[in-house]
Amino acid sequence: KVYNDCIDLLKELPDTFNHDLITKIAYSSNHADFKRLVIEYLPLKFSRRHGDPSRPWNKFSINTRSEVDGSKILDYEGNWRDIFQNWEALAHSYPEFIGGMIHKFLNATTFDGYNPYRVTKGGFDWEVIEEDDPWSYIGYWGDHQIIYLLKFLEFIKDYYPGKLDSFLNEDLFVYANVPYKIKEYADILKNPKDTIDFDYRLQEVIEERREEVGADGALLRDTSGHIYRVNLVEKLLATVLAKVSNLIPEAGIWLNTQRPEWNDANNALVGNGVSMVTLYYLRRFLNYFNDFIKNADFETTAVSQELEVFFAGVSKTLKDHHGLIDGAMNDTQRRAILDGVSQPASNYRTGIYNNNFSGDKKEISKSSVLEFIETTLKYLDHSIDANKRADGMYHAYNLMTIEDNGDVSVSYLSEMLEGQVAVLSSGYLNSKQALEVMDGLKSSALFREDQYSYILYPNKDLPGFEEKNIIPQELVAKSQLLQQLLKNGNQQIVVQDNTGDYHFNANFNNVNSLKKALKNLSNGDYKDLVQTEQRQLEKTFEAVFNHKAFTGRSGTFFGYEGLGSIYWHMVSKLLLAVQECCLKAVNEGANDKIIGKMFDHYFEIQAGIGAHKSPELYGAVPTDPYSHTPGTKGAQQPGMTGQVKEDILSRFGELGLVVTNGMLSFKPSMLRKLEFLKTNQDFNYVDVNQKKQSIKVNTGSLAFTYCQVPVIYTQSIAENILVMFTDGDQITFDGLSLDRKTSEMLFQRAHKIKVIKVNLNK
Repeated sequence: KVYNDCIDLLKELPDTFNHDLITKIAYSSNHADFKRLVIEYLPLKFSRRHGDPSRPWNKFSINTRSEVDGSKILDYEGNWRDIFQNWEALAHSYPEFIGGMIHKFLNATTFDGYNPYRVTKGGFDWEVIEEDDPWSYIGYWGDHQIIYLLKFLEFIKDYYPGKLDSFLNEDLFVYANVPYKIKEYADILKNPKDTIDFDYRLQEVIEERREEVGADGALLRDTSGHIYRVNLVEKLLATVLAKVSNLIPEAGIWLNTQRPEWNDANNALVGNGVSMVTLYYLRRFLNYFNDFIKNADFETTAVSQELEVFFAGVSKTLKDHHGLIDGAMNDTQRRAILDGVSQPASNYRTGIYNNNFSGDKKEISKSSVLEFIETTLKYLDHSIDANKRADGMYHAYNLMTIEDNGDVSVSYLSEMLEGQVAVLSSGYLNSKQALEVMDGLKSSALFREDQYSYILYPNKDLPGFEEKNIIPQELVAKSQLLQQLLKNGNQQIVVQDNTGDYHFNANFNNVNSLKKALKNLSNGDYKDLVQTEQRQLEKTFEAVFNHKAFTGRSGTFFGYEGLGSIYWHMVSKLLLAVQECCLKAVNEGANDKIIGKMFDHYFEIQAGIGAHKSPELYGAVPTDPYSHTPGTKGAQQPGMTGQVKEDILSRFGELGLVVTNGMLSFKPSMLRKLEFLKTNQDFNYVDVNQKKQSIKVNTGSLAFTYCQVPVIYTQSIAENILVMFTDGDQITFDGLSLDRKTSEMLFQRAHKIKVIKVNLNK
C-alpha cells in the first residue's frame, strides 16, 4: 500500500543513490508510513547467526545473490541481540546509519516494553509454540535491551547532537504486535515461571495482515484498525517502565517473562531470579534519559492515555515510599513497592490486550518525567549500595521468595563475572570504587591463573543425586504425614534406605511431582494430613534440593559457559567496561596511582584474551573465533560471538577516538609507545570507493582507518592535525580536534578526505 501511494516518487529515483538523498526525501514527506520505512531502511547484507549453529532456533536464510539473475541482494536477519550488538560496532564505520538503527530497534519493540527474538530486513519474528516440537518455547528475550538501545542513543548524541529532538513530539514510531500476552500480576505471583500465554488467534490475524500489506501487518493497531503511532518520549518511557514495574528494591529487576536478561546459561533463574545486571544498565540508561529530557525543547508532550495512567501509577508508588530508601528495607515494605509498581503495569497490559489503544492522547509534562527519573535513580542507587559484597565486588543475580505471609524476601547467589562488568558500566561508581571492583575480581575465585583470565562463575563440586536427596531427620520427624507413610510402607513420597536415611521418591524431578503425588494421596485416608502439611512439605522439598537457586547450565555443565568456563565475549565486555572506567578516571583527573592500577588491570585482561596468546596456551588458532574455554580443555565451540564487537570498540578507545558535539578528537591516553613502528612500512587499506590503496608510514608513527579514511599518528613535540583532501587542498588544526564540518565529511564517507595526519606530544 505504501509503495502504491508513493510509486511516482519512487520511479524518479536513480538506480544508485546515497543515504543523504533518501533521508531528505523521507523528512520532506507527509506520508507517515513512507517516512518511517525509509528512515529505518538500512542497505545492509548478511548478518551474524548465533555463535552456536546447532541451536534449534538458528534457522537463517542468508541471501547475498539473486537466484534469478545473480544480482546483489541487500538482506539481513539474525537474533535480536546479535543484530544490534553487531550494529553497535558497525555504527563507528557508518555513522550516518545510526538513525536508521535506532528506528529499527524501537519499531520492533512491543507496547509492553519488550522485543521479539529475531530481526530481519523485512520485520521481526517471534517464537511460536508447536506441540510436536519439544524445543518450541515462548518468552520475551529482554536481554541486552536497555544497554544496546542506550549505546545507540549515546552514539547519536555525540555524533549528531539534537538529531533526535525532532522525534520527541512526532508520532512516527510504532509497536510490534507480538501474539504474547503477559499474565496479570496476581497470576504471575502464583507461578512466576509460567507468565506468558500464546494467542493463536492473534497469530493467525497477524499472518493474514502480513499477506495483505507486508511487514507492517505485524504492527499494533488502534481500536479503529489503523497502525498505531507514538512519539519518541512514549517509546523510551514504555521501555523504561517495563523494567521499573518489575523493580524489587535491594534485589534488582524481577526476571518473570520466561527468558533471562543476559546469559542464557542462567535460564532456570526465570521466575525466582532478580537481575542486578539489568538494574546496573538501567541506571546508566536513566542517567542519559535525564539529560536528554532536561535539554529537550518541550514543556509537555502527548502520550497514549493508557501509558500516562501506567506512568502515573508507578510514579506515585515510588514517590509515596521514597522515605524507605534512607535505610534498609524489610520484606513487607519491599512487597508493598513491588505491588505498587507491578499492578499498574498489569492493568495497562490487560487493557491493551483486550481493547487495543483507544487512540486518545494525554499531555505529560517535562517536569513529571524528570521527577520520575530522579526518584527512580535514587531507588536504583540504593539497591546498588545494598548489593555491594564484602569482597569489594557486587551481586549479579539474586533470588526472591514470596513468603507465606506475602512478604518478599531476598537471598543471594555466588559472585558472577557479568555482575562486575555491568556495575563497572553503570556509571554509578567513582574511580576509587571501580578500582575496588577490579582488585576484588582479580583476588576472587573468578580469576583463572592458567589462562590469566576470568571465568563466569566460581567452580564448585556438585553433589550426586543420592548425596543430595537426603531429607534431614528433623524435618521427617516434624511431618506426621511422612511418618504415617513410612509406617504404612507407602513409598509414593518418601523412602528410607538401609542406613536409615530418608529420601524423596527418586522419580520426582521438581516440586510439581511432589504436588501431583500429594494430590493422589488426598483422595484417600491421608486427605486431612495432606491438607494440613502441603505447604510445609513443599518447603521441605525446596530445602533438600534448593531448586530455586538452580541457574541452569551455569550450575551443572562444565562446558558451554558452565562451571570453570571462560566465556570470551564476557571477558571482552569486561575489557571494554574497565576501559570506560580508565578513561573516565583520566578525564576527571583522578589520582595517578588509581589511574595506573586501572591501566594495569586493563592490559592484564587484554593479555589474557586469545588473540594475544600462543596456540598452545589458547588451545586453538588464536585469531579464530571460539565462544568459550572449559576448565579442562582449550578453546571450544567455534563461532562468531559478540566478542569481536567489544574488541573493536576497545581498540577505538585505545586509539583515543572521541566524538563530542559532532566533532572528532584524538586523545590516545591508553595508547602504548610500543605500538609505534620501529621501521618504515607500507600501510595497505581499502578506501571508501572500495579501491585498494597504499601509504608509506614512517618510523615513530602508526596508521589505522576510521570510516575507511587513513589516520596516521606521529610522535612529535607539537600537537596538531593536518587534513589532506582528495582535491589537493589541506587544512591544519592546532590541538587534537577536528572542526564540525571536517568531522561531518568523515562521518558521511564522502570521499573528500584523503588522509588525516595527527602529531602527538611524546
